[in-house]
Amino acid sequence: MSIRPFRDINRKKTNVINVGSVKIGGDNPISVQSMTNTLTKDEVATIKQINEIADAGADIVRVSCPDEDSTLALKKITKSINIPIVADIHFHFKRAIEAAMNGAACLRINPGNIGDKNKIKEVIRAAKDNNCSIRIGVNAGSLEKDILEKFKEPCPEALVESAIRNIEILENEDFLNLKVSVKSSDVFLSIGAYRQLSKKINYPLHIGITEAGSFLPGTIKSSIGFGSLLLDGIGDTIRVSLSDDPVQEVKVGNEILKSLNLRHRGVKIISCPSCARQAFPVIDTVKILEEKLSHIKTPITLSIIGCVVNGPGEAAMTDVGVTGGGKGNNMLYLSGIQTEKVITDSIVDKVVKEVQKKVSEIENN
Repeated sequence: MSIRPFRDINRKKTNVINVGSVKIGGDNPISVQSMTNTLTKDEVATIKQINEIADAGADIVRVSCPDEDSTLALKKITKSINIPIVADIHFHFKRAIEAAMNGAACLRINPGNIGDKNKIKEVIRAAKDNNCSIRIGVNAGSLEKDILEKFKEPCPEALVESAIRNIEILENEDFLNLKVSVKSSDVFLSIGAYRQLSKKINYPLHIGITEAGSFLPGTIKSSIGFGSLLLDGIGDTIRVSLSDDPVQEVKVGNEILKSLNLRHRGVKIISCPSCARQAFPVIDTVKILEEKLSHIKTPITLSIIGCVVNGPGEAAMTDVGVTGGGKGNNMLYLSGIQTEKVITDSIVDKVVKEVQKKVSEIENN
């Protein structure tokens, strides 16, 4: 059962590019990214973390490539994973070339930091020869010196000017397989920069609030920034930047997209905050269900409401629902219809069983 969104988001139709097997831009789904925090040259640890990130629902993963050992490790890493890799390159042009040759699907660079035109041409040639896209990654914390002198401080206009300058470097070499980001740790600065840039270019935009902080404040900042942009139809791929496990970044990113009906993956749980009216321990029940149902990738909606005030209305709009009732007699709903009473101690097992049954029905139709 799907809930019709109150508002359909009119996404800007950007150019379509390929990051490995993932299409970015146009009408393609907004992709979710994260970044490893292992040493890339530690192949075993990096492969393990990438697989964990992928299992959590990431479409693309970025890895840092500060040295030759890291770029050479990509050869083995890319053969052991199932999602495309973006190689994070900052200054040395040879690292970009090596990454493209060793399996990276995309290079995250600032062409202006790479060096002279000949070095840039070599990087572009390597990207073309290896079907590798490029992300121009502009960051408020590392703007070009002359741009900072011109604008006196990081501001939306400064980030946009840096982005346009770097785009033109690639365009002059007839390289158009690119996407762009203009990130800042400041929510308003990021939103302003993306809005301005979106009006000037048709390349896909990778959006993010960089260095957002620890889990709770970082999630809140990212949600505000992403939500403002996504509601404007801006954004083709996202990365939540948290001082936390990369898996948490993926989970938050997916939840942001699910809340806007821009992504449909896994179980979407609608649950109440609990109050004195609750007929069963809602908070603990939801935590257990989140864990037990975390492996499911098929889109499905589940409502867990502790009382009969809002419960029936929410259950009417979900695939599976439970509403709290008196004396431990709670009501189970399937496709919005009351089906049977469930005692409190059986809620988790019953819901898991019904969700799995519903998923099987969806997958077999």
